[in-house]
Amino acid sequence: MAPPDISGTIHLVRHGSVENPKAILYGRLPGFHLSELGRRQAEAAAERLADAGVTALWASPLERAQETAGFFAKHHGLDIVSDDRLLESDTRFEGIKKTPLSILSPRNWWRLRNPLKPSWGESFAD
Repeated sequence: MAPPDISGTIHLVRHGSVENPKAILYGRLPGFHLSELGRRQAEAAAERLADAGVTALWASPLERAQETAGFFAKHHGLDIVSDDRLLESDTRFEGIKKTPLSILSPRNWWRLRNPLKPSWGESFAD
């Protein structure tokens, strides 16, 4: 039996810029919300896809992802489905200040796998 013919488009949207004045590697930590810039980015992304025929909306339960998804929910009249499988990759650096000195400090060496290529896919600059 042949599989059903399923076609469509999946739009992957990353959350907008985050308010992070202390430059913490926040990962899955709670309490990191969109900045004013992030809200503008999310609004612009939602407007850009306003005519894309979006029929479902899934997001990580993290605040910044929910806030970003909220703009899409408003534009498309959809409910947000929260799914833990969309959480950030786990990182052993959560809560550490995002500077080379703190990341490469001997007290954090145990956390390193390959300091030039983080295991979760985003560079520290991102």
